[in-house]
Amino acid sequence: MTQHSDVIVVGAGPAGLCFCRSLAATNLKITVIDPHSSDELAHPPFDGREIALTHPSKKILQDIGVWQLFADDEIYPLRQAKVVNGGFDYALHFPTPKQNSKKQAIDTLGFFVSNYHIRRAAYDSVANQPNITWKLNHKVQTAYSDSEKATVVLDNGETLTAKLLVAADSRFSTIRRQMGIASDTFDFGRTVMVFRLEHELANDHTAMECFLYGSTLALLPLSDHVTNCVVTIDSRKSQQLRDMTDVELAEHIRQQLNNRFGKMTLVSEVVEYPLAGVHAHRFYTKRCALIGDAACGMHPVTAQGFNLGLQSQHILSKLIKRSYYLGRDISSDRLLREYNLRHQKDTRVIYHGTNAIVKLFTNDKPHARLMREGILHVSNRLPPVKHLITRRLTG
Repeated sequence: MTQHSDVIVVGAGPAGLCFCRSLAATNLKITVIDPHSSDELAHPPFDGREIALTHPSKKILQDIGVWQLFADDEIYPLRQAKVVNGGFDYALHFPTPKQNSKKQAIDTLGFFVSNYHIRRAAYDSVANQPNITWKLNHKVQTAYSDSEKATVVLDNGETLTAKLLVAADSRFSTIRRQMGIASDTFDFGRTVMVFRLEHELANDHTAMECFLYGSTLALLPLSDHVTNCVVTIDSRKSQQLRDMTDVELAEHIRQQLNNRFGKMTLVSEVVEYPLAGVHAHRFYTKRCALIGDAACGMHPVTAQGFNLGLQSQHILSKLIKRSYYLGRDISSDRLLREYNLRHQKDTRVIYHGTNAIVKLFTNDKPHARLMREGILHVSNRLPPVKHLITRRLTG
């Protein structure tokens, strides 16, 4: 027997779940497919990733009731950010402006929330949502669509149909591939290693992007004396870090930072990920839309990945609700083209711009080092450039 829904969402990560939450007030029947169990979704494990959330992202999460599910001690303020090149003699500095673009007083550039806390809160917000049917512990074997409906076949042989299929199943999306949507994929040949360090001296809630020679080190401030470290290193050299003891790794980072934070102690496990970026050529096809990393998976250096993913579900859900309340087709080509146009406008520039920044600032040849240093100095002297970047964070 075939089960029919209004919307099928493949992927119960934060983007997919926030999309479901955004449609909570409608009577649309939603089916969510994910390989994890309900217990795994309700209690996601620590994965090392700290997510930088902009003020606009906070507003979206507040509006759908997810932000309110974070405990106060799970939200870490970002007061300022700095970018350094090679050493620490000079920094491109981004302080917190006194007001956002709406002339409202603000005291942070943004916020850090651990990825596993976001996943837990997003699931808690929809776990008992009455218009959702859950198909957990299952994967999609086949997906296709025609002018009448979208169809997926699960690994147990069950067939599901819907007016609209939404892929939220990661940057390595099987739905994107099965629906025939091509993508630009870039393997950076690097490994990301993430872990928390406790340190003697306060971090002043300042994030630092350190483009060192041979590796990149991002420092994401949590509490005053705990910082999340994100090391991006050539995959051929990553074994050197894996072989270090906890004490040796903390000492290695302390030396890289010229003892800026005093003694450092590893206070979490070390988690690592392969680094790859992806941008779909388009974010839709017949009765199917891509959101989250399935649409655009970013290099973490500009901290825009989840913010763009959250924005994708926000744009798509608003268009769907408008069509639903007007009695129109929620999966029309016109609606999906509008979604594609609006989301591509932001993501394409940021994706390719980020990749260009990474390519230059990980090039350690003498001419590249000079260009890297020159860009920081010039950028510091161009207030409009810094204003544009700060405005994206603060709204």
